[in-house]
Amino acid sequence: MRERILETADRLFYQRGIRAVGVDTIAAEIGISKRTLYNHFPSKDELIAAYLAGRFTKAAASDKPPVEQILGTFDRLERGFASKGFRGCPFVNAVAELGAEDQSVRKIAIAFKESRRLWFRDLLKQLGVADAEGLATQLTLLVDGAIAQDLVRNDPSMARAAKDAARVLLANAGLKEGAEIARNISRSSAR
Repeated sequence: MRERILETADRLFYQRGIRAVGVDTIAAEIGISKRTLYNHFPSKDELIAAYLAGRFTKAAASDKPPVEQILGTFDRLERGFASKGFRGCPFVNAVAELGAEDQSVRKIAIAFKESRRLWFRDLLKQLGVADAEGLATQLTLLVDGAIAQDLVRNDPSMARAAKDAARVLLANAGLKEGAEIARNISRSSAR
C-alpha cells in the first residue's frame, strides 16, 4: 500500500503541484481512507519528503567516456522536455511552492542539486580538468537554465542549446574532445 500511495502522490504532486493536492485527493485517487494513508505517512510533510526522496536518483554508472556522459545529460533533458508530462525539476518546484523556509524540502533539493554537480565534477576530474569544481558548477547552471527555458518557452531545443554551450565550456577547459566538438559546432553554424 505504501508504494501505491507514493506512486499516486508522485504523479499528482508532479502534475498538479504539492499545494494543490491534498491527502484527501491522494486517498480518493487510490480508493483508501485518509486514515489508511496516515497509517503509512503520519503527515503530508512526511509524504512530501518521501515523494522527493523517490525522485532523488543518481546517474547510473556508465562505461562511456566522461565527455560523452556529460553531454548525454543534455540529450536526456531534451527527451524529457519533449515528453508530454514534463513540468520541470520536482525539487525546484517543491522549493518554489513551499518556500525556502521549509528546511526539510530545501535540504533535499540542495542535496539533489549538489549530487548532480559532484557527478559532473568527478567526471571532469577523470579528464584532468584544472578547475573541475568551477566547471561542474557551470554545467549544473546550464542544466537548470535549460529546464527553466523549456518551461517558459515549451521548446525542447533549449537542451540542445545548453549542450552546445557545454561543448564550448569543455573546449575552453582544454579538453581535446571538447575542442573537436566546438570546431564541429563552428563548422555547422557557418553553413
